[in-house]
Amino acid sequence: MKEKFGVITLSFVLILQLALGKFLVEKNNLKVTSPETIKGVYECAIGNFGIPKYGGTLVGAVVHPVSNHKACKSFSEFGVSFKSTPGRLPTFLLIDRGDCYFTLKAWNAQQAGAAAILVADNKLEPLITMDTPEEDNADADYLDKITIPSALISKSLGDSIKSALSDGNMVNMNLDWTESVPHPDERVEYELWTDSNDECGKKCDTQIEFLKNFKGAAQILEKGGYTQFTPHFITWYCPKAFRLSKQCKSQCINHGRYCAPDPEQDFSRGYDGKDVVVQNLRHACVYRVVNETGKPWIWWDYVTDFSVRCPMKDNKYTKECADEVIKSLGIDLKKVDECIGDPEADVENPVLKAEQESQVGKDSRGDVTILPTLVVNNRQYRGKLEKGAVLKALCAGFQETTEPAICLTEDQNTNECLENNGGCWQDKAANITACLDTFRGRLCECPTVQGVKFVGDGYTHCKASGALRCGINNGGCWRETRGVYTYSACLDDHSSGCKCPPGFKGDGVESCEDVDECKEKVACQCPECKCKNTWGSYECSCGKGLFYLREHDTCIGKFGAMKLSWSFLWILLLASAAATLTGYAIYKYRIRSYMDSEIRTIMAQYMPLDSQPNTSGIHMDI
Repeated sequence: MKEKFGVITLSFVLILQLALGKFLVEKNNLKVTSPETIKGVYECAIGNFGIPKYGGTLVGAVVHPVSNHKACKSFSEFGVSFKSTPGRLPTFLLIDRGDCYFTLKAWNAQQAGAAAILVADNKLEPLITMDTPEEDNADADYLDKITIPSALISKSLGDSIKSALSDGNMVNMNLDWTESVPHPDERVEYELWTDSNDECGKKCDTQIEFLKNFKGAAQILEKGGYTQFTPHFITWYCPKAFRLSKQCKSQCINHGRYCAPDPEQDFSRGYDGKDVVVQNLRHACVYRVVNETGKPWIWWDYVTDFSVRCPMKDNKYTKECADEVIKSLGIDLKKVDECIGDPEADVENPVLKAEQESQVGKDSRGDVTILPTLVVNNRQYRGKLEKGAVLKALCAGFQETTEPAICLTEDQNTNECLENNGGCWQDKAANITACLDTFRGRLCECPTVQGVKFVGDGYTHCKASGALRCGINNGGCWRETRGVYTYSACLDDHSSGCKCPPGFKGDGVESCEDVDECKEKVACQCPECKCKNTWGSYECSCGKGLFYLREHDTCIGKFGAMKLSWSFLWILLLASAAATLTGYAIYKYRIRSYMDSEIRTIMAQYMPLDSQPNTSGIHMDI
């Protein structure tokens, strides 16, 4: 009895520590579209079970059941079904708070065919988070089967909806989760607060199952640089007044600084809380070591392998077993041990100290008080810890058009571009569309194709612009080929307009018509000229043996042509003669210069000696 009392005392201390923290209620918007009397946007609190439609919306009609207002019993007992029929909006079931667990209400509503459940508070107070019950207080077999989203609404809104329904009005609303997760850029940062304890019942089983199932998706996102993941582990401290107690010694390390509850809530058997703290610390250190190597995704391999190879039930929840897993994955064991340090030392552990500091809420994120807790872009996730549901929340955290392919698969996203091209502009002939499929819905945005930017509103028109635009669907301009001739109204420059080429007239987009130069008197105006129109041009000829000069738009006779030819010939002959005479003169000049040089050289050999300068410095008489 004393040991049991000790567990209760420590648990009370831990709860007191959490109560002093800041628990943040995560909310989404609820928009009532009819009737006019209550039309508007309201806040509601997201339940911590089911699958919220993060990044999306859900439209439905509200129904308040005639019987079983609190949904604590199955609606099948009352012969009632809320399944929507073709042409009818999905049912949002409005339930009163009280008498049974929130999760039981949601399960009964889901079994009756409701698409979502709204729980109206029964007192005037700030919104709270509806959570799952403790394992020893309720049969939780149905918890993992709840898939419909849930929301808690205020008492005043609940009363207004009930009043409108009783007056015979149809209450339609839109549940909106599009802004429940911030989505500022192309990378999502998320963290998971979990525990290595595998003997805490259904919640522990759920955590382990999630880690196994989500590992593949997490590693794909991490390897692709789409996400930055950080694992965290909750620990508490033991007040100084209790640090010498048996309870603190068995549940804490480093002299009461870091504690975890006893796995079995019984100090006389099994593993102690301090064993859990040490393994949590080892999990955190493994992450730090692999993150330093640039391969943080290996952490997922470690925790999943550890859960399989080192379970508490097989008495393998030990350092020796963990070391084997670490070595099998090629992780530096020495660095991990250095990171863990000495759990018995009366000093602070830097890793666990940082973990305790991280538990405190910052900015838009509240304190972490629930295990497990997922935080996406600094906003706490609410809902079922299940692969598909969590992946939806992560995908909602990407800026539109930056989502990885895993977010755009059929099971995660409905491609709105497949139906009527999403209402966006498209060029079927060139297979170009302005519809962009994103996780949050389609965007109508003029595309860039092969380096060519299209400009426009994305809905009714998009037009290629800039250099090389004519290479993409001819820049959206008119183009036609007849025989060997092709004409285009696209100018391959930095403009974005269309202009019919010379010889054509029109808007340059839909059509360009041939200009009849002969009829419009823009060519062949000389008296002797004969004009014939052609597609895009014209042909002009002269009669009576005359020749047509297009540059001067005139006809000339054969004599003129011959005269022109002889004149050109005389000019050519004179130019050749001049060139010959010039060359001959240059030749004669160079020959004469050469001969003079040779003569001077020969004469110098026969000159008298006394004519040579005396360079010896000695005078001799002969």
